[in-house]
Amino acid sequence: MLTKRIKIQLALFATVATVAGAIMAFGYIRVPAMLGIGRYTVTVQLPEAAGLYASGNVTYRGTKVGRVTDVVVTDTGVDAVLSLNSDIRIPADLDAEVHSTSAIGEQYVALLPRTDEGPELKDGDVIPMDRTSVPPPIGGLLDAANRGVEAIPQENVKTVIDESYTAIGGLGPELSRIVQGSLELSKDARENLDPMLALIDGSLPLLESQAVSADAIKRWAANFSNISRQVKSENASLAGLLKDGSAAAEEARELIDRINPTLPVLLANLVSINEVALVYQPAIEQILVLEPQIVASMQAALVPNKDNPRPFPGIYVNFNLNLNYPPPCTTGFLPARQLSTPDVVDVPDAPEGYLYCRIPQDAPNVVRGTRNLPCLSRPGKRAPTVKMCESDEEYVPLNDGNNWKGDPNATLTGQDIPQLPPGQSAGSEPAAAPPPVAVAEYDPATGSYLAPDGKVYTQTDLARTTEGKTWQSMLLPPS
Repeated sequence: MLTKRIKIQLALFATVATVAGAIMAFGYIRVPAMLGIGRYTVTVQLPEAAGLYASGNVTYRGTKVGRVTDVVVTDTGVDAVLSLNSDIRIPADLDAEVHSTSAIGEQYVALLPRTDEGPELKDGDVIPMDRTSVPPPIGGLLDAANRGVEAIPQENVKTVIDESYTAIGGLGPELSRIVQGSLELSKDARENLDPMLALIDGSLPLLESQAVSADAIKRWAANFSNISRQVKSENASLAGLLKDGSAAAEEARELIDRINPTLPVLLANLVSINEVALVYQPAIEQILVLEPQIVASMQAALVPNKDNPRPFPGIYVNFNLNLNYPPPCTTGFLPARQLSTPDVVDVPDAPEGYLYCRIPQDAPNVVRGTRNLPCLSRPGKRAPTVKMCESDEEYVPLNDGNNWKGDPNATLTGQDIPQLPPGQSAGSEPAAAPPPVAVAEYDPATGSYLAPDGKVYTQTDLARTTEGKTWQSMLLPPS
């Protein structure tokens, strides 16, 4: 009779044996796979066996996914029966290629998908012959290699071997590191096969762009060659730059150290200026565009007078014989009784509101005044303030431009009605328009000019000196 202890030992042994047998059957021998459980069968049509044999491996994206169970000869070629793992999803749109792991054989089937989309392989599928390929016969390759070796003169083989020894003799550790590094590189490349394939597939647009940009690349290469030649010709200057560059960099560093206390303040101020510049960018751009033309026009004005014998020849200009036209603008400013006299030297406080010329925008007085400032945010609109520019409010003048009316806030300051022009009473006809501007072109070389009366006068000392002259004598023709 068995004791209780022996029964427990037998039970433990039976349990361990059962677990070990299960591990052996399912993990190593893979009994379910042998019975077709978790597997499905696919047939590959090949033009020839190419050394493929049963139990050969089947790979998908470099990973083993099954094995070759049978190789059958048919009337048109060879059918290789593949047993694939059902857990791995393989697209049906693929190519099957037979490869060899070495020169002595060990053929396997590599499944290469054409796309990741579409249906998947299933049991009973057939990969046609137009989607399969086999490697060239190894015998022909060995024969060609043998013929190539025989074509080499024997005396030259010894020379090649001797020179090879001279070239790589004693480089065993370095070659070993190269081989080891190549193995590590191949291992990493295999582990990152999917990203590498994606990189290769995605390189096509880049290569196409390079082909399209061939002319531009040639021009860039030509320009780079030109720069290289210039650098070569300026070798002395470049050497001087490299020699004195450190000293210049040190001076620049000391400059930065000196301006370090004030630089943050300057940059902070530039931030505010930058915000203003962004708003006025169109106006700044217009200034930069028109400024060269204005300077050119001013320089051109010097050309007619360039041969003048005077020590300092100036611009050939006209002078106006009419005074006070157009008259100064007083509308929108303080009334005359509130203005300071010229002998007052203090600066009184400015009244509340805006002081600017408040006459119609198309009036000839102060045409570049505040009332005609362009609104950058509203193209075509002009207003004296930013608030009016940003709103739908339109500029309204205080009068027609010839009268003073009210204070800056458009309120009456002791004046019941707008003042009328001199010589005009309420209800009478408007005053006549002022006379046109009379202009006389003065030639400083001869001192002659055409006066408004149609006669030519000459005053040779007008442009030379004003000593002993009054403004009346300079405006009137010589008697």
